[in-house]
Formats: sequence, C-alpha cells, structure tokens
Amino acid sequence: MVTTATTAAPLIEKHTIGYVPPEDRHGKTRDLFTLWFGGNIAPLPIVTGALGVQMFHLNLVWGIVAILVGHLVGGVLMALHSAQGPQMGIPQMIQSRAQFGSLGALLVVLIAGIMYIGFFASNIVLAGKSLHGVVDSVPVPVGIVIGALGSGIIGIIGYRFIHVLNRIGTWVLGAGIVLGFGYIFTHVQTADFLTRGSFNISGWLATVSLAALWQIAFAPYVSDYSRYLPASVPVAATFWTTYLGTVLGSSLSFIFGAVAVLATPVGMDTMDAVKLATGSIGPLMLVLFLLSVISHNALNLYGAVLSVITLVQTFAYRWIPTAKSRAVLSLIILAACCFAAVGASANFIGHFVDMVLVLLVVLVPWTAINLIDFYAIHKGRYDIDSIFKVDGGIYGRYNPQALLAYVIGIAVQIPFMNTPLYVGPISEHINGADLSWLVGLLITSPLYYWLANRDSAYKRRLSTGKLANSI
Repeated sequence: MVTTATTAAPLIEKHTIGYVPPEDRHGKTRDLFTLWFGGNIAPLPIVTGALGVQMFHLNLVWGIVAILVGHLVGGVLMALHSAQGPQMGIPQMIQSRAQFGSLGALLVVLIAGIMYIGFFASNIVLAGKSLHGVVDSVPVPVGIVIGALGSGIIGIIGYRFIHVLNRIGTWVLGAGIVLGFGYIFTHVQTADFLTRGSFNISGWLATVSLAALWQIAFAPYVSDYSRYLPASVPVAATFWTTYLGTVLGSSLSFIFGAVAVLATPVGMDTMDAVKLATGSIGPLMLVLFLLSVISHNALNLYGAVLSVITLVQTFAYRWIPTAKSRAVLSLIILAACCFAAVGASANFIGHFVDMVLVLLVVLVPWTAINLIDFYAIHKGRYDIDSIFKVDGGIYGRYNPQALLAYVIGIAVQIPFMNTPLYVGPISEHINGADLSWLVGLLITSPLYYWLANRDSAYKRRLSTGKLANSI
C-alpha cells in the first residue's frame, strides 16, 4: 500500500486542472484514509446525522443501523471515484468531458460548482457560530469572516497542505470524538435516551438515504485528492483507504449527532445539544469542531475553484491556469460567500440541506455514468490530450449516449423524490422516504452501458488515438 513518491513536493500547489505528470506525483495511499476520516469529523455531518432521530423519529438503535447502512452503501460509490485519481491524474470534473463531451459536461460541472459553494457558505456559518460559542465577544459575522479566511489560506496553498492538516486532524479529532462519546454516555441527561423514538420504515429509509447521499455528494471531487498519487498505485489500495476513512469518520459524526440529541431535552438545536451533552469538555469540543470546519471547508473552496476553472477553460482552451489564477478565484468566491452568509437567514443551513437534496437528483445519474464508463467501458483507458481539446478530440463536443442516459436517469427519479420543491407520488405513498438516488443508480447504470456498447461510432472512437492510464 506504500507508494514511491517525490519527497521534494512543493507546499504551495502549482497545478490546477491540468494533468499531473509522473515527476510531480507524491504521497501515500494512507493519506486518503486520514483525509476522509479527519475531514468527516465536523459539525455539518453531526447536524445531518441528528436528523434521523430529530426529524424522522427513530430510536437510537434503529438510527445507528440506518446510518451505518447508508454510509456503507454510499461509500462504495465515493471510493470508486477516488480510485480514478491516480490513474487519470486530472480532477474529477474535467474528466467528465470523456463521458459527456467537452460541452456536454458543462451542466454537471456547473451543478457541482454550485454545490461546493453551498457547502462552503454553510460551513463558514457553522464556523462563525462555533467561534462565537467559544468566545462570546466575537460576533457571529466576524466569526464567519475569520472562518472563511482560514479555509481560504488552506485552499490557496492547496493539495499537499490539505493532506498534512488532515493527517494531524485524524488523531486530534478522532481522540476528541471518542472522548465526547465517553462523556455523553456517562452523563446522559434524559430518561428516554434509549426509548425516545421508534422504528418506522419511512424514517429508516430516509435516514439511510441521507447517509448514502452524504457520501455521493463527495463523488464530484473525491478523486481531486488522489490524483497526485503515482499511477502505479493499485486501484484496490486507493479504494479501501478512501472507503474505510470516509465510512468510519462520517458514521462516527452522524452517530455522535444522534447520541447528543437523545441525551438532551427534546427540541434543542443540534450544536447546542452537543455543547450541553458534553458538559465540562464542551468548550474543547467546540474548539476542535471549529478547527475541523475551517480545515475541511478548504476542500469545498478548492473544488469550487477547480469547477470554475474547468468551465472557463472549456471556452478559453488556450488559457493555462496557474496557482495565481487559483488564488484570485479563491478570494473572489470567498468574498461572495462571506457576503451571502453574513446576511443569511437563521435557517440558512436548513435551506442548504434542502438545496443539496435537489442537486443530488441531477448528480446521481452522473455518478452512474462516470463509474460505468471508467470501469466497464473504457477500463481506465483515456486519451488525456483529447479531454483538453476544445472540440473534445475523440470524445467530441457531445456524447448523445451519455446525455440520453443522464436525462432518463433524472426523469425516473421524479416519482421517488422528496425535496422542498417537489414530493413524488411514490415517495408520498411511503410516508416521505426519498429513494430517488437508488432508482437513479439502478436505472442509469445498465442503460448507459447498453447505449454505449450498441453505438458502433462510439466504439470506433474508443479505438482511436493514444489511450493511456489502463487500470
């Protein structure tokens, strides 16, 4: 599992969306475990995990089972995307041009960019509230700006620094959340800790979906953080280190949120419940979570910037973006998010979760198409030069098979959706459980495989040009 790496890798990242050449590859696969474990010990997954008992009224046991099932299933998709990074050496979103065409990929890239910006804005709100909770004299708006600047510095420095911080964070945050669990279980303040809530199939399915969608939300950028690993890294090693890190870290955070809410009186805000439930170590937990938010939020800013660069480079194909371009775009996005977050409503995070659920409806078919194309059709062999050509090279401007499967993949989810904008008839019939993501995956995957394999012109394109990076 250990890889050979360049020991003199610069701290400030010089690449953006371009191919990472062999001489610039560095790192070890174990870095992926610490990145996704440490990155998931944070307030946002804690708040999301609490919804299983707050909103869907499960008890502790069934809430934990639903959380584990969702992360175990969704983590497979997330880790399969991660394993593409060392083989391709390019960011996830620009790789989508090989499936959808140079122009056909624009919609997915735009949606992913909006989602990153939403995540970033939500997390700086959490950072502002956490900092205010630690130091009362710091107003929430000031805390928001401080949190955003901290994430901005990390994101601008880039890939290597992000990994370094999460290696440290894994040990510190891992110890902190174990300490927090220990304190809560020995200081439960409610008589109905184990009996509040009950099993209900709609709530259980909804909680499974929340956990699975949490993992799928990483899919558009997870391979961005494995693309610097040497191409010789086994796919299995990349998959398992990512999978174990993300499933363990996110499951702990989701369960921690559920436990904290059940250990405190009904109706409390999740992070207030965490502060109350952890008692004397509450301030320490808030400090750890604050540092976690700032560190992990750098990934959202980094992903947003790469998406914007990908969109611009589609039309300005002669442009060679540099580290300076990445820094300037980071500051622009940071300033815009601070402005929006400071003036946001009190229920900003709730609105954000609603937005992500809507966006994931259109990202799920992309996940299916991307994975089927990479593992079953191309088997990891792509012409990197064509991906960066304005006309898409051998992949063209549009891939009709991918676009048709994508549209159908969205359409079949509609009856199963449960979002603030629309509740499908089937979801309504099963008391609001959202199974759209599962239906989207099960329909889109075989459909795209069938469409791609029956198209003789597409097959000819696959056999044309210099294909590299075989898995």
